[in-house]
Amino acid sequence: MKKFALICAALMLPASAIAQTTVVLPGEVRTYVMEQQTPSVVYEGEIVVGQPLPETVEIHTIPDQPEFGYAIVNEKRVVINPKTRAVVEIVQ
Repeated sequence: MKKFALICAALMLPASAIAQTTVVLPGEVRTYVMEQQTPSVVYEGEIVVGQPLPETVEIHTIPDQPEFGYAIVNEKRVVINPKTRAVVEIVQ
């Protein structure tokens, strides 16, 4: 019965709530972020693509790429949307 209720609830969600937007990260953004020697900051939470980082994490700009910023958090290089603070990609 619970499975049936969950399936019904999922079917009632609008398509936009289910679909995720995929962002194509330009190669020069990835290269720039990988080359930076910015110190890592410590963040107690989990870094999740699509979720915003707190105001305590400083976002650095990327030249000629105003739609992307970056930070190094918990030794991970993270590309961020500077307007929403949402994680776009964890660069590895």
